[in-house]
Amino acid sequence: MSGKSGSDTLHIAIIGAGIGGLALAIGLSNQNVSFTLYESAAQFSAVGAGIGLGPNALRAMELIDQRFRQMYNQISSGNLTPNKEHIAMEVLYAEDGFGETRGWEPAPFGADCYTRTSAHRRDLLDIMTSLIPKERVHFNKRAKEIKQDVENSKVMITFEDGETIEADAVIGCDGVKSATRQAVLETLYPEQAQAVFSGKYAYRSIVPMKNAQEILGEHAGDAKAFIGHGVNIMTYPISRGTELNVVATKLTNKPWTHPQWTNEVTKEDIVADFAGVADQRIVRLLDWAKPVQWSLWHHPSTPTYYNERICLLGDSAHATTPHQASGAGQCLEDALLMSHILGLVEDASEIPQAFQVYDNIRRPRAQAVVTTSQDCGKLYTFTHPELATDMSKIVANLNRRFLWIWEHDLGMDLELARGQFAALTQKTEGNSFEQPRL
Repeated sequence: MSGKSGSDTLHIAIIGAGIGGLALAIGLSNQNVSFTLYESAAQFSAVGAGIGLGPNALRAMELIDQRFRQMYNQISSGNLTPNKEHIAMEVLYAEDGFGETRGWEPAPFGADCYTRTSAHRRDLLDIMTSLIPKERVHFNKRAKEIKQDVENSKVMITFEDGETIEADAVIGCDGVKSATRQAVLETLYPEQAQAVFSGKYAYRSIVPMKNAQEILGEHAGDAKAFIGHGVNIMTYPISRGTELNVVATKLTNKPWTHPQWTNEVTKEDIVADFAGVADQRIVRLLDWAKPVQWSLWHHPSTPTYYNERICLLGDSAHATTPHQASGAGQCLEDALLMSHILGLVEDASEIPQAFQVYDNIRRPRAQAVVTTSQDCGKLYTFTHPELATDMSKIVANLNRRFLWIWEHDLGMDLELARGQFAALTQKTEGNSFEQPRL
């Protein structure tokens, strides 16, 4: 599916240089589609720490650019114990003793199709930015207003610095607080424009592996899911096994009322959040955390990902909770499909049809990831209405629930997109297209 578009016939404005925006930029470069990437920060920067990727994400990398996958292999980390490459995580109780007094042994979940791999987000973004022409990226450009000129088939972006630019289309990769999402949904589905608080917040820390091993012993070197009443702590190696990434999640029945999506607290507040429900060894891992609560938001319902010539990609379209470790993978799948569809566009008038195909194929799958991730969070906090505290059934559920995400046929998505786009633009006989499959 080689690109046919050129800088004289089609130009795309990408808003946001996170994983989705960077992956799209790499894909468009390889499809010979002209673009400019606008980033609000003064330079490329990584929010967050560790990131885990499933086989679907790795396949998307490879299909976007083989160099991308090869470079990722140089920065990724797996479980440190030999012969655990197909284990996604081992499940333990978060309580004192990690379930030893119950006779509980670490119970793995994973699959033959899965290879444990994770990385520091900073390292991932470094390799992605190396694959993008520097002249295509503009920093300190925060979008203030995005409007469509229907008569002239253009989109205008006004930035906070006062500059206004126009493009044939705008693709918003600007995260959960997306200005692009407002532009897409405010006239169509205004009630769905804002993200929804998931009822959880998290603490994040990166612990030197030497210190983690001193604290956790044998539990430090491999990915672990510590499950407790109203709490969940995930740990896994990053930075080629030299550091341990820790994400400690806390349920709350209160709305998020803080003016920002982060809330500064004290070390004592962190300890209190896990008192009585988590082993003190886990709490010690949070000594390396900034005393900040990161609220977790998602988009459980998004009726459309596009409005004429403005389209959503990544977290701006389908922000999700982290419980299925699939947020970044869905960004990569988005970028793969979008770049290939735009590579088929021969004239800017075909952009709405291209976005329609993207929406038809990507939205059902991505939204299913959002809703099942929230459900998965209930397993990790003993709040699932059916499985409750039954650890054996929880582990059994985890061993099968990821397969539809991991084993998805991305090549078929690309072929389906080609057929749908041809039908919509009347480049082949027929004017109907097959409905996308989950």
